[in-house]
Amino acid sequence: MSGPLAGVKVLDFTAVVSGPFATMFLADQGAEVLKIEPIGGDSARRSRATIDKAGEFSALFISSNRGKRSLSIDVKSDAGREVLAKLVAQADVLVQNFRPGAMERLGLGADELRARFPRLIYVSISGVGETGPYAKKRVYDPIIQGLSGFCDIQSQPVTNRPQMIRTIVADKTTSVFTAQAVSSALYAREKTGQGDHIRVAMLDVMISYLWPEGMMQYTVVGAEESAADPKDRPDLVFKTSDGYITAGTLSDSEWQGFCRASGDSELIKDARFATPAARSVNATARIHKMAEYIAQDTTAEWLARLDANDVPCAPILRRSEVIDNEQVIARGLIAEFDQPTVGRVRQPKPAARFERNEAVIGPAPRVGEHSREVLRGLGYDDSAIEQMIADKTVRAAS
Repeated sequence: MSGPLAGVKVLDFTAVVSGPFATMFLADQGAEVLKIEPIGGDSARRSRATIDKAGEFSALFISSNRGKRSLSIDVKSDAGREVLAKLVAQADVLVQNFRPGAMERLGLGADELRARFPRLIYVSISGVGETGPYAKKRVYDPIIQGLSGFCDIQSQPVTNRPQMIRTIVADKTTSVFTAQAVSSALYAREKTGQGDHIRVAMLDVMISYLWPEGMMQYTVVGAEESAADPKDRPDLVFKTSDGYITAGTLSDSEWQGFCRASGDSELIKDARFATPAARSVNATARIHKMAEYIAQDTTAEWLARLDANDVPCAPILRRSEVIDNEQVIARGLIAEFDQPTVGRVRQPKPAARFERNEAVIGPAPRVGEHSREVLRGLGYDDSAIEQMIADKTVRAAS
């Protein structure tokens, strides 16, 4: 693999999304990621609907496990544990998102492994952390959205009913935080020779992520709710006569540009919107006023006028329109490749582009696709490998 993490070996004991998506970023950037799957495969392979006849792949699985290798193994068997011990001895990074205590029961706990392998970077991803009254809860993305304030900030303006974000924002944001932390730990190890135990909880991540503007009114101790609540204003979705756009008017020049684009010479004189502070205090009135003007003309007309006046704006695309958008095409953001047993698939290219260490993406592995290859690399001969397959200690793709 090419990329800045070429040569880094990652053992991926994760499932669903938060862990696999994080290790996929590492694979995108050149790390050799070995996905440790149960004999039946990661449950995400069968998430929602499979997209191949063999039932090995879902779109969700491909989109969070591309570029990895797969070893399908019974981690509770003696032979399986022996294999894993050999793999850990060679690994730079181990990532797991089991519930607290599960890895310890397998003899793969952080304290035990890091005592034996001090250079190992051990990553534990959890829902709400390993301590506290919620530590043993079964946690999925909606639970974190509820606990972190994300549902509240999405509340409907009139009824104040909390709402979920319709994507697994907590899982995916945790993945980004985790991949960044692994890179930091690898850098620190180069200087000190020592690994680390990184703990990343989805709840911690989402409170941190929400804080800068979503929790502004709770920043100053003793002056809570002194700042305007972001959820008290309408969103920046404006209906045109034939579609939807978004536009921002934070600075004086942007607001003045919108006033010019509106064609109403009186709008710029409205004292409620004359300064950034006034526009913030009167945000609801400002956004409703913008909506009145924008509703009168087409999307194309408004975008042309706003662009001409240097006002941030864009069409609001339906998901079916994203891959054909002119900016997406010009940047080459979507790649296509052949996925075994599935056919031609498309994936977004890695968002971080390295000039000297280009990241390259590839297909997701079949269940146990690399089992024989991995075991041979650990010194097992073919007869021993076939016996392990016959004993159902290991599964190998045909």
